Amino acid sequence: MSDALAELSAAGVAVWLDDISRQRLNSGNLAQLVAEKHVVGVTSNPTIFAKALEDIDTYAETLTDLKARKVSVDEAIRMVTATDIRDGADLLRPVYDRSDGVDGRVSLEVDPRLANDTTATIAEAKALWWLVDRPNVLIKIPATKAGLPAITAALAEGISVNVTLIFSLERYGEVMEAFVAGVEQAKENGHDLTKLASVASFFVSRVDSEIDKRLDKLGSDEAKALRGKAAIANARLAYRDYEQVFSTPRWKALADAGAKPQRPLWASTGVKDPAYDDTQYVVELVAPGTVNTMPEATLKAVDDHGVVRGDTITPYYADAQAVLDALAGIGVDYDDVVDQLEREGVEKFEQSWTELLESVKKQLTKVDA
Repeated sequence: MSDALAELSAAGVAVWLDDISRQRLNSGNLAQLVAEKHVVGVTSNPTIFAKALEDIDTYAETLTDLKARKVSVDEAIRMVTATDIRDGADLLRPVYDRSDGVDGRVSLEVDPRLANDTTATIAEAKALWWLVDRPNVLIKIPATKAGLPAITAALAEGISVNVTLIFSLERYGEVMEAFVAGVEQAKENGHDLTKLASVASFFVSRVDSEIDKRLDKLGSDEAKALRGKAAIANARLAYRDYEQVFSTPRWKALADAGAKPQRPLWASTGVKDPAYDDTQYVVELVAPGTVNTMPEATLKAVDDHGVVRGDTITPYYADAQAVLDALAGIGVDYDDVVDQLEREGVEKFEQSWTELLESVKKQLTKVDA
């Protein structure tokens, strides 16, 4: 019987779980996924924590203590999320140690309301890094225009970073430039580059969701033939760009000093259209040095019936470019699509953060001080 998750790992894809909660930690579920399902990292976001905090019983003791201390709702969220991330990082510390710091990483996002404020994002990243205080944490910073200098500044301080909400190839190029500049500054500042890590979270399924809507509106046979192809093509071309950036003399000088490349991380890999294969955003994006962070349903689907065929990225660069060219040829505006997705991505996380604020506020009124 084949083990698709093991095959993914052997092909150079790090299997990460896109979820964390106190219940998952306390029940031993996360430990089991690490022990049995080849999970070597964890990502979180405001939506994940908003859902986790619906479980009042699991967080009751912590919330009771926070209420007794009369902390603000914002501070309560920082403490609750940082505790889960710290415990997740401790659970994954053996993975971090045996992978020489490549994996065993757990991500915590800055307040998404700061996405367009560079100075505040830098300050928040530093505060969260200090608060969690684990070498295997990644601080998530959105790839907005204001986020780019914050990425460089955080890395320059020796803070490992997960860059999130990347949709376009142009912005991905800017993210890689921000990363390399940050590593150069970290080196100048005397930080140990072997301890510094970063991933670039390139979103996948949302690209198909938006472009498919536009293709359906066009309604032609040519448009219908392109449904479900844009997201994988976009990600494959991102990997092409990654290969180019991390093979330059500029990067080699940093690698010789101990720096690790910023790995492409395929995010939003749960299929949203039931007409599509529920493993396609995993098995069609296999290449060395990548990460795929999966919701548990996708992880289970890959484990159950995923077919790993080796490298499904580098042989298909020409095909991927042809897909984007064909989309442009029928009037699908790529730049408009990715701009809209970035705006919506920030808005969705802001909405989830607002829901999280309301949830914690409500829970704090329920628990006994």
